[in-house]
This record gives sequence, structure tokens and C-alpha cells, in this order.
Amino acid sequence: MPLNASSLYVFPNLFDLMPGRNWEFSSTGDELVMKDRAMEPRLCLRAVAALLASFFFTALAQGPPAATRFTLADNILIDCGAAGGAAATMPDGRVFKTDAQSSPFLAASDQLLASVPSVAGVPSPLYFNARVFRAAATYTFQVSRPGWHWIRLHFFPLPFPDFNLTSAVFSVTTDDFVLLHSFNLDDPSKWLLKEFLINATKDRLSLHFSPMRNSAAFINAIEVVSSPDILVSDSATSLFPVGEVSGLSGYAYLTAYRLNVGGSTITSANDTLGRQWSPDDPYLLSHSTGKSISVEPKIVKYPDGESPLIAPPSVYASAVKMADARVDSPNFNVTWKLDIDSAFGYLVRLHFCDIISKSLNDLYFNVYINGLTAISGLDLSTVTGGQLASAYFKDIVLNASLASDRITVQIGPMNEDTGRIDALLNGVEVFKMSNSVGSLDGEFGVDGSRADDGGGGHNRKVVAAVGFAMMFGAFAGLGAMAVKWYRRPEDWRKRNSFSSWLLPIHTTQSSFTASKTGSGFGSKSGYTFSSTLGLGRYFSLAELLEATKNWDSNAIIGVGGFGNVYLGELDDGTKAAVKRGNPHSEQGITEFQTEIQMLSKLRHRHLVSLIGYCDENSEMILVYEFMANGPFRDHIYGSSLPPLMWKQRLEICIGAARGLHYLHTGTAQGIIHRDVKTTNILLDENFVAKVSDFGLSKDAPGMNQTHVSTAVKGSFGYLDPEYFRRQQLTDKSDVYSFGVVLLETLCARPALDPALPREQVNLAEWAMQWRKKGLIEKIVDPRLLGSINKDSLNKFVEAAEKCLAEHGVDRPSMGDVLWNLEYSLQLQEANPPVGEDGKQAPANEQERNKLGNEFREHEEAGRNDSHSSAAPAVMPAVSDDSGTAAANELFAQLARMQGR
Repeated sequence: MPLNASSLYVFPNLFDLMPGRNWEFSSTGDELVMKDRAMEPRLCLRAVAALLASFFFTALAQGPPAATRFTLADNILIDCGAAGGAAATMPDGRVFKTDAQSSPFLAASDQLLASVPSVAGVPSPLYFNARVFRAAATYTFQVSRPGWHWIRLHFFPLPFPDFNLTSAVFSVTTDDFVLLHSFNLDDPSKWLLKEFLINATKDRLSLHFSPMRNSAAFINAIEVVSSPDILVSDSATSLFPVGEVSGLSGYAYLTAYRLNVGGSTITSANDTLGRQWSPDDPYLLSHSTGKSISVEPKIVKYPDGESPLIAPPSVYASAVKMADARVDSPNFNVTWKLDIDSAFGYLVRLHFCDIISKSLNDLYFNVYINGLTAISGLDLSTVTGGQLASAYFKDIVLNASLASDRITVQIGPMNEDTGRIDALLNGVEVFKMSNSVGSLDGEFGVDGSRADDGGGGHNRKVVAAVGFAMMFGAFAGLGAMAVKWYRRPEDWRKRNSFSSWLLPIHTTQSSFTASKTGSGFGSKSGYTFSSTLGLGRYFSLAELLEATKNWDSNAIIGVGGFGNVYLGELDDGTKAAVKRGNPHSEQGITEFQTEIQMLSKLRHRHLVSLIGYCDENSEMILVYEFMANGPFRDHIYGSSLPPLMWKQRLEICIGAARGLHYLHTGTAQGIIHRDVKTTNILLDENFVAKVSDFGLSKDAPGMNQTHVSTAVKGSFGYLDPEYFRRQQLTDKSDVYSFGVVLLETLCARPALDPALPREQVNLAEWAMQWRKKGLIEKIVDPRLLGSINKDSLNKFVEAAEKCLAEHGVDRPSMGDVLWNLEYSLQLQEANPPVGEDGKQAPANEQERNKLGNEFREHEEAGRNDSHSSAAPAVMPAVSDDSGTAAANELFAQLARMQGR
């Protein structure tokens, strides 16, 4: 009887299922009998075999995509240094040629071989042999099909009688790319695999080994293997600035990390392209936040556009998800930290597969890289075409400025009512990208050109010409300044700033947009930021013009290095401080970007909040919360405002210390403010202190670093001298600056005052001299007359002195400074001092203002006396519990006050 649906219920993929049938199987000779008790057909075994074959090939056609069947056009495997005999065979079945078999590939002037029978702890026999070169040598391979190729170089410094390979220093290059520069493997027990991915566009691929002078080069094994074109797309998503990056096929890549998240090691034998995947455990920041899960690899599906060649099913079959926090609405991130070389850009590939959901469209989560949103609201059900357990990957490019010294990958919930609160990650790959001169190691290219200098002699001549022009301009500027100094106004000392008349010459810049578009990897975006990054509200220029009444000069509430600050009223009635960038300012696009980037990820009661920004029409405008009482400095000196009393000053210093402590410790890496001063500590309507102005801020050094090497920036008088000398920035640089702020708070004078005698110009040095004499109370602000508890003062000055230690390692952390200041406040509150007459210290505003006016008059007189005595006869403002300081003595000293 002919085959039909009713007689082949056992093959549902080929014929429709017919429930309700009752089948019976029996065997007679070479025939398999299948009986539908209603129809009683007979089926020959040969027909079944043919049918099974038909089903098998049909299933193949409908199963994994054709891209899984990748043929290696080039598969060159060399066991370098291996003498004659049998070729090395790996556990995955790959066979490596001996040194003699691969001799046609090599051009070398010597023939030095190193070999050992075996080495304990070394995983592969490939590392038992090595080829050594005392002069330059080149391997040249014919490329059967141009395109992407893996280049895997194996290194292990074997014992070698003619040269100690642990001291070998050498470089490895292709004709176009530097793979290794001044490479050295100084650990005799360490083996190393370097995996590169190169787009071979020619019919020949050369590897050049170049030992340094009086040194040697060596190599244990070489793999040159074809890779599928789909492995690297020519475009990807740029994290900052947001947009699409193209031209990725023109880069060379070094594999930095390849992690099977939530799973175990995947060896080359179990990978579709001979790669090795490592467990993610060493890089998971907190194991309590993540939970490993896994399923059978066979359930993983590859939708259109995906392929097992990108990553095998075993990668997608394991993952790390959010751990059970035992709360109704968990709100935390699972974090991985990967150390990198910050001088290069990186391609980060993230692998996802929803193996935890029971239904579609139930899982939405966010993905962050280095604190910025990489993927918002990832819905795997949608991106994979409506299938669970389907593979998906996302490529993201980080340029060098964003990479810092580590890459942080985080997954976390959306915090919206979108379904289950969870997130997962299956795999991570991180590839270092070659720089502008084609180098993956160091700043020099194959032709000796240096990164970002163009590499040509013409450019060097241009740089020299620009240098001479700048030198000429500097001399001209100094001449103009000298003329202005000679013609300076008589009342220049009384002005708020000398820069308005001394430095009228500014360097103009036609457009900020030009510098914006120059960053990133070929980004075509004209804007620096996008609201999708969570950087606050984006204001249009028209909104801010209306808020500030068309930049009304009467609305100016401050002037800084970046530009004017205006008091504005937003459309909802909220008052805001609107800081508009001055195109003639020395601060520009870098500070603008840094300010937004820092404040967008910082939220603290003692940090000024960023409301939003505007970069329309080449403007650089930042909108902050309005701080009604302005800078701290205006309340201790330099203005007609009533002076703050000691307890208020202490509370403000404590608030600022809390803000800085959060900066240093409240983020994954920590942030260094780099411009701590009294004008950057703002006070709200309740005199709560908030740290502001993050334009110069830098990320703190990484886990394996002690400092950040960077050009010196900051404000003179507050600069850490160690940072100034060595150009090595640490969080202790902020601690030093804060020590100067504490002295300003106590003494009510600027950190630098050129009008004073030479030994008094620098507040920190001058105050510490009086501290060593045990007479610090003689330079305390006289308006604090009798209001400071002696023990409170001593603890406060002790904290300032520790902050100003010469070496950063001797300074306390901001947490320790905060503790000392809080203790000082407790001492003050526990026993407020009284004067010698038994009355409370002058605390009413009239008395303080009267004393403050006298103080300012004598201060001005002291400045105008250029022949004043070196020792400032400043009245003591401290009363201890025994009342040792009498009011008449204090006023007598105030009358004779000199030198200020």
C-alpha cells in the first residue's frame, strides 16, 4: 500500500499527525511491519531507511544556518622548534607541523632550537619546543582566500643554554600592524597565548620577529587560521558619543577577554572556531548579586542573522542572572570588572539568550558599560524574532577616552512595571582595537610613526612651525601684559579680580562643534550627548533664552573660568543656575563633557545636582539646581555678607567633606575632583554645603594603580605640591586642597594673597608656621571672638595639618577627615565657650558686623603697608573653659593688627 499520512504517524515532521490512531509494530525478515489497526498497511525496511534519510537532510536544511559549515581555507599550524619525528597532535585533533616541515615559511639567519622533554603544569606539548632568533626573522604564508584570519602565538620561556629567554625582549609585526612591541615574558613558569584577528587583504601574510639589540626573540607555536567574514561586522554601536561606528574591518584586534558567563571552561575542541572560553568567576565583582544558571545546549536556537560561528550553543546555554534578594522590588546591578590598557579603544561583544523566561515579552533589563547605558530596556523576545532560548549578541565600541583603565559591564532591572524583575548575561568578549598607526601594543606603527601625529615629516614641520608661532605669541602676550601692568588703575587692589584688566587677550574658537565631531570612531553625530544616556534634561536654546530673559546681565550671579552663571526660571517655575560657556574661555568642550558625564552618574545631598544641558548652535550650557546662598567664600571673607559663626562653618566643612568622601568612595572606581576650593562649595537656602564644578574631575586610579598621570590642573594655592611636582594625581590631592579650605574657614583670608609680605602669601605655609609655634589662635578670624572651644579648635587644626602633609601617603582619607571634623563639632556643641566676664561670646549680628567692619578696615590698611612687620598681630579668637582670653586684650591687639 502506498505511504500516506495515516500509515506514517512516527514521522510527524514529514506528515501531519493523526491522533486517535492505534499503531502496532512487528518484524518479519527484512521487513518492518507498521499496522494501523484500521488500515493494516505494510512498510518495507528499505523504504523506511530512504524516508529517514529524506527526513535527516530536510531537518538539516531547516536547522542551523549554512554559516555553521565553515571550511578553513587556510589552516597553518606550526610547532616551532620541534625537530624531526612525529608531528604534534592536539587533544582536539589538530595536527601541527614540525620545524623541518615548516621551513619553507621561514626566512632566518640562524637556526637555534630549544626543547625540553616536559614541563610540569604546562598544558600543551606545544610549549616543550621553541625557535629562537638572535637576529630579525620572518615567517611568510600564502593566503588562499583573503579575509579575516586568526593569528595565535604561543610563548613559554624554555631553558636555553645560549640565552636566558626570560630576558628576551622583542617585537612582532605584520606588514601593516604591530602585534607586540618590546614584548618580554620574565616568568619562567608562565605560558602565554596571544590571539589576534587580522583582516588579510593580500595574498601573503608575513610575521616579523625583531629582537631588541643584544637580545633575542622566540616563539613556541604559530597558528594562522581562516575566520568567517561574519565574525566581525564593519559597523557597531559607539557608546560615547552615541551613534554608529563604521570601518571596523580596517582594524586589527587582540583578544583581551572571552568569558563563558555562568559556565565552565570551553576548550578549543568544543568551540566552533577553535577558541577557548574562560569562566567569569574571577571578574564578577560581588558573587552574592549573581546566580549561575544553565540548560541543555541543544535547546539553544539561532534565529536569522545569528550563527554558532559567533559563539557555540554551550555559551548561550549558561548565564548569570540577578540573585534572589528576598525583597519585593530588587534594585541592584550585577557587575563584572575587566582590567585593560587605557591607551586603546575596545570592541565589547555581549552575548544574550533568554533561558530563564517561561513566556515571551516578560523580561526587560538594562545593560551598562563603564557607568553609561549601553542597552536600555533590552527585550530579547523582540530582537530574536519572538523565540525563547534564542542567541543574540551586541557589539559596542569604547574609544580610548571612555575606556579608562578598566571596563565595567553591568546588568540590572528597568525599574518599570514591565514583567519579571531580572536580568541576565551569557557571554562577554573584549577585543583591543589597533590605534591610529595600526599598533596593538605601544604608540608606534610599523613605519615608526607615532599615534595621532600623522606619522609624516610634513606634519612634524607643521608642528615645529606652530610651536615657533606659539612662542612668538607668548612673548607678544607677555609684552602686552607688561604694558597693561604699567598702566594699571590705582584702585586695582580693591577690584574683585585683576584678570579683567590684566588679561584682556583671549584665544577665540570659531565653533565648539568642530571639536565635538572629531571624537569617537567615525561618528557622524554633530552632538556630544544624547538624552538616551541618562544625562538629564536636554534644553533647547530658546528655553534657556526665555529662562534667563535673553541672557540679561542683571541676572548674572557668578563668573567663573567656564563663563557667566545666570539665575534663570524654568518653565515649571523652578529657579536654576544656568552656566553658559564662554567661547573665549580656556575651558571648553572637554570640561563641558566631563561635567555632564560626572554629574549624570552622581547623586548626593552634598553635591550640586545637574538638571540638564544644551549644546545647540555650538553653545555649551549647563543647568544646575539654584544655590541661594552662593559660594562659601563669600560668607567668610571678601564680601559684605554677615560672617558665619564657628558652628556654622564647621557644619559647612562637614557637608563638603561628606560630598568629597562620596566622590572618592561612592562609585565603582572613585572620582577625584581636582579643583576643591571655597568658591566651589556652594550653600543652599539652609546653608547646606554642596560641592560643585566637576569640569576638571578625573576617574581615580584603578585597582592595580597608585595614581593617574595627567597634566597639572587646578587652582594655585590649593594645588597639592606633590601632584604639581610629579604630575601624579591621587585622591589625596583633593585632601590637600580641602586642608587649605579648612584654613580659609578658620583664618578668613585667601589661599594666595600676593599683596601680603612674602612669608604670608601662601596661607598653608604661613598657618603651619604658626601651628609649629603653638600659636595658631593668633591667626584665627577675629570675628570669631571667643566663640571657639579650644578643644574643638585643636581637633580642627589637627585635621587641617594632616591634610597638608607633604607626601600623599601621609595624608588621611576624606573619611578620616570627616570623622575629625564631626568630632570637632561635638566638642564645640558639648561645651560652648564663654568670655572672661562670664558672658556668652558675641553672637548677635550687630556685634559681629561691627567687629567685621573693623577687621576689614585694618585688613585693608595692612595690605597697603608694604613695609609691615612679618609677624601678624592678629587677635586670638579662642576661649578655653578657664576664660584665659580677655576681651580688652583682644581689642587692643586688633587695633595694632598689621601685615594683612
